[in-house]
Amino acid sequence: MDADLTRPSDAKKATSNPGQTGTHRFGLSTLEDVTNIILQSEDLLETLQNIVNRVSDRMQSEVCSVYLVEGDRISLKASKGLAASSVGTTSLAIGEGLIGHTAEIGDVVNLRDPECHPKFRFVSGSTEERLHSFLGIPLYDRTNLLGVMAIQTVTARKFSETEVSTLRTIAFQLSSVIANARLLDSIHEQSSLIPNASQIGPGEENPGFLTGSSVGTGVCAAPAFLYQKAMRKKEGETTAVYSDLDEREKLQTAIEQAKIDTLCLQRLVSDQLSDKEGEIFQAHLMILQDRHFLEKLEEKIAAGSSANHAVRTVIADYRAAFERIRDPYLRARSVDIKDVGKRIQFALTGVVSDSPIIEEPSIVVASDLLPSQLAILPFDKIRGFVLESENSNGHTAILAKSMGLPTLFDVTNATRLIQHGDDLILDANSRRVYLRPDPQIMDEYTRVISEQESSEENLHALNHLPATTRDNQSITLRANVGLFSDLQSAKKFKAEGIGLYRTEFPFMVRSEFPDREEQYSLYRRVLETFPDHPVTFRTLDIGGDKTLPYFSNPEEENPFLGWRSIRVSLDHPEIFQTQIEAILMAAPAGNAKLMFPMIISVEEFNQCLAIVENAKRRLDNQGIEYADLPIGVMIETPATVAIAKYLGENADFFSIGTNDLVQYMVGADRGNSRVSEQYQPLHPGVLGAIQTMVEVASATHCSLSMCGEMVNDFRILAMLTGMGVKEFSVSAPLIPSLKMDLRD
Repeated sequence: MDADLTRPSDAKKATSNPGQTGTHRFGLSTLEDVTNIILQSEDLLETLQNIVNRVSDRMQSEVCSVYLVEGDRISLKASKGLAASSVGTTSLAIGEGLIGHTAEIGDVVNLRDPECHPKFRFVSGSTEERLHSFLGIPLYDRTNLLGVMAIQTVTARKFSETEVSTLRTIAFQLSSVIANARLLDSIHEQSSLIPNASQIGPGEENPGFLTGSSVGTGVCAAPAFLYQKAMRKKEGETTAVYSDLDEREKLQTAIEQAKIDTLCLQRLVSDQLSDKEGEIFQAHLMILQDRHFLEKLEEKIAAGSSANHAVRTVIADYRAAFERIRDPYLRARSVDIKDVGKRIQFALTGVVSDSPIIEEPSIVVASDLLPSQLAILPFDKIRGFVLESENSNGHTAILAKSMGLPTLFDVTNATRLIQHGDDLILDANSRRVYLRPDPQIMDEYTRVISEQESSEENLHALNHLPATTRDNQSITLRANVGLFSDLQSAKKFKAEGIGLYRTEFPFMVRSEFPDREEQYSLYRRVLETFPDHPVTFRTLDIGGDKTLPYFSNPEEENPFLGWRSIRVSLDHPEIFQTQIEAILMAAPAGNAKLMFPMIISVEEFNQCLAIVENAKRRLDNQGIEYADLPIGVMIETPATVAIAKYLGENADFFSIGTNDLVQYMVGADRGNSRVSEQYQPLHPGVLGAIQTMVEVASATHCSLSMCGEMVNDFRILAMLTGMGVKEFSVSAPLIPSLKMDLRD
């Protein structure tokens, strides 16, 4: 390693610990700094200048510059070290000088004594005459050349492979920023500065665009489906006198329509999840056919009520009776009564049913969507989500990302300003949703969407190729799965198995705990989908932002630090052992692995192992076939990292869950927008914990994988690969693009 890369403050540490190089520290700290700069800078030129300043300082290089392509030329836009007068005035033809040469060949140019190269061209007044090294890195948006980043030093030297690799990752980040900024500039020019929603007065109709926090990437255009509009619309109170015959006829017609709607909803859920999940709507059909329920409605109409008023009154009486029941499961069934009542009322008033029957490709707009609500939407008709809720790191976000759909959270006044059926453009890259866009914006985005679809077709061609880096390191990309529809996505994108099967999601769409046979059938089906690859089952992980409608959770000030995950399972061994027995029974159908979440002590892990042994004994006594399987621990807290070497004595594998690990390491709730700036996956503490786990896994001979939102960003994935993590579990639609980026 070149000595001039070690910062003075780190010199003693580098000497005393030869394994920790200045280059390694440069890579981690600079990536983190660049990420923060991108988030905090106001515009493109400010971002470029801040990045060249930081990279130059970290590299201890005299010059760092960024040039951008403008037509057939490339112009200097930001520099640390070159004369200030040359910024904005220096322009070269493609192929001219070393900058133009880098742009022309589209590859890294790494030179000692660049003045000896035949392409060298001295720019008068730039102060380049004192520089004796050159590193040029092209900036690309897929196949489109955007510009060149150049590093130069006074000392004659050639940059190391590690430095070049890190700077290529920074260039990748920078390319994304430049591409998005140029798209926005184009839109602003064509639309004559669209006003922001926050500047719109109460009498104005179209705010132009709304902003939010993005989940995933991509662009889509479709009409708005206002999910909660129908749920809020009600018929007002009235004292009119009604005809018994007319109201009875209306009621009968509405009940029949409600039955049809319920059957449609049941079929939808069965197709996307399983027949068992669809059976939750059998309870609704039973209510619609219940003789006592129908008699009470008839009595209200006979007493002079309208059909709609009769339904609301009877439903309210039923719900009040249910909510007085002490048993939490029966009390929760009042939700079924409420849903049935709404469906009848919508049929009576002609309002579109709140059953999520979306008939055309749409962008779903809502104040919020629970994971269980999102799970029953028709995925093939959804192009994206616009939500007012702030929880962009929660499990609704994870589901949306697993569907491969652009999503915005924290979009203020979305349900007030967006009308049902409005034309929308959702750009998750720029974190904006455009309302009723004018033709110029629509034309521009039509081009972007067409290019995006073409890029996706090219990515599909990578499906059959292995995930390998340019230096031939093999990387394993498995899929995160929570729903049966995720399985098809995982197969489509050639995932190498399931790295994280979230067993709680099928629990969330049921009206009661599934029994052992139901769970066995579910887990066996998952294993049979991937017979030749591993499937890792994470045991029930409820609490925090995941609740079950039929299971009572205590009121807690901070549920993420409360009764959740493995704590719930260990306090309810009858539920826990049933699930483990079902997984053991399904294991012979494939390559199953069992993983426990939120373990923070050796004692907890030993309790889990004891329950596994109890489950085996019970199956033995019943003469039921099962298979032994690898058992692992999910690494999600600083405490787990600290005791990992002791857990590794009995564990077969570790899986780092980055969503919780980051929030617990930095003390920032991932669902709280007020502290979102503190939720930093590249925080040195987080990276240090990951490095510790790489070392512990090697020392204990445990395999190591990683899942979570952190993994979905290629820039971070590349760094993690360099740190020694070789197995990842990601949202399935991201697998082709990650393969391409790894191979580039």
